[in-house]
Amino acid sequence: MQSSSFLPDQHLNLPDHPGVYKYFNEADELIYVGKAKSLRKRVSSYFNKNSGVNLKTKRMVREIRRIEITLVNSEFDALLLENNLIKKSQPKYNILLRDDKTYPYLLLTKENFPRIFPTRKMIPKRGTYFGPFASVKAMNNVLDLIRELFTIRTCKLDLSPYKIAEGKYKVCLEYHIGNCQGPCEGLQNEADYLKDLEHAKHILKGNLGLAKAYFKQEMQHHAENLAFEKAQKLKEKLDLLEKYQAKSLIASPSILNLDVCTIVSDEKNAFVNYMRVKNGALITSKNVELKKKLDETDEQLLLTALIRLQDQFHSDADEVLLNVPLTETIDGLNVIMPKIGDKKKLIELSLKNALYYKKEKALLQGLNQDKKDRVIRQLQQDLSLPEIPDHIECFDNSNIQGTSPVASMVCFLNGKPAVKEYRHYHIKTVVGPDDFASMKEVVGRRYKRLLEENKSMPKLVVIDGGKGQLSSAVEALKELGVYGQMPIIGIAKRLEEIYFPGDSYPIHIDKKSESLRLLQRIRDEAHRFAITFHRKVRSSNAFGTQLTAIPGIGKNTADKLLSHFKSVKKLSEATESEVAGIIGASKAKSLLEWVEKNKGA
Repeated sequence: MQSSSFLPDQHLNLPDHPGVYKYFNEADELIYVGKAKSLRKRVSSYFNKNSGVNLKTKRMVREIRRIEITLVNSEFDALLLENNLIKKSQPKYNILLRDDKTYPYLLLTKENFPRIFPTRKMIPKRGTYFGPFASVKAMNNVLDLIRELFTIRTCKLDLSPYKIAEGKYKVCLEYHIGNCQGPCEGLQNEADYLKDLEHAKHILKGNLGLAKAYFKQEMQHHAENLAFEKAQKLKEKLDLLEKYQAKSLIASPSILNLDVCTIVSDEKNAFVNYMRVKNGALITSKNVELKKKLDETDEQLLLTALIRLQDQFHSDADEVLLNVPLTETIDGLNVIMPKIGDKKKLIELSLKNALYYKKEKALLQGLNQDKKDRVIRQLQQDLSLPEIPDHIECFDNSNIQGTSPVASMVCFLNGKPAVKEYRHYHIKTVVGPDDFASMKEVVGRRYKRLLEENKSMPKLVVIDGGKGQLSSAVEALKELGVYGQMPIIGIAKRLEEIYFPGDSYPIHIDKKSESLRLLQRIRDEAHRFAITFHRKVRSSNAFGTQLTAIPGIGKNTADKLLSHFKSVKKLSEATESEVAGIIGASKAKSLLEWVEKNKGA
């Protein structure tokens, strides 16, 4: 494997060799990772003016400032490396596989008399993990089967040989009801315990045949020795194992070890079902949604999903069944598109799951959209607004006894926070604690700016406060000549009363109404945003005041230090040379002497 870096205009000099290419933008951020059988041909296709690439790809190409490649031995190696790089870096133009769930595993611990129990955290040094399981129910079915077949302990005792020899433990209820053979009191040796555990591991790996053969052999042995009770117990366990296998069998037992992966897609998304089959039994089934970034083909999407899912579920499948043909064979990936028989039925089953998942997602999205539209439509009705309030802005002030006065504005689009549109304001024209004048200032500044930039106005303005703050905001709108162009209301915290300009009496919206909850959420968000900013400003001002109290440190010097270090703590951790680089050696010495004296203050 070999790595190199190239500029975009040097793509023609790339080797005709399998590998992975990485695109970086002007800020040297990784924006795309791709694989190729021939790096030269694949990368050149992005820069060929006659290639007819789509608009999204052209936009990505315009961002490319640097190309880095890694040579590998085969296209399959490139596929695996591409998957690892995408999973690690999440480049913005690569296919996004939407799957943020944490799946359960069964852990076989690394200790004396090992245990098997469920967990969602993978810490390799703790032992061997089996899974992940696509559902808790599937995992519990396997765990219940193992606990019925074998006597594996469930306690958390440290069963070190010397502790057992010292008689530190007593058998518990699990021993008395036959679920454990009492290794804690030395009633079972570790060799016998590990023998059972070895067969449990085969079941966890999906190899039920080995466990069945073991029980048959032991049953015949006990029957020949006339130990019929022991033989009967083994027969019951064998029946249990065969019943479990029959319940999970969905194809011919001759189908030993394969993966099935099918895809259905629309313009923006793709929906993939992945299944693992061992010895004719379905042991894993998983649906995932993929978000298209560059108008990728179904083949590209399916390969991406397949490699990631095989990696996630630790697949060792001999072959893969797909419903989409691959244009090129990939060494190391044995792909089949069956036309008849049991394998064709597996494709149909997987495809049915993918189609159902797509339908389910569309229904859920429609319900969410309906709910969102319903709430803002209800708000329009409750407030008698001329238009649907799909753009709402809310203002709040924050100060403590007039110190460090600030204000905030939050913006909600279609009932959701538009965080990029949030704004902080330092109060510039008001002296002392005057919430009314502060509100007038920030509302005036906000909409003067929107007018100058010729941007659209909100469909509803919300003022956090009662009639006084609302009147001040109205004055600002009148001075700008925009009063009446957009509805404006005030919401008083105490009784959740809604005030309109010029009305003496407030209106009350039903306390259980979704529209009132939306207004409360917007108001609370504006308050949170203002308070957070106020704390930050107050902390900075306190730091600056401390600094200017030091002999030789004036406001300009304090501003430099404040801008660089942000806090006394960070300043105290700085070296004299660092501080001297900002304010000079003489002032740095005085400053650090003061910091040293005031460390415990």
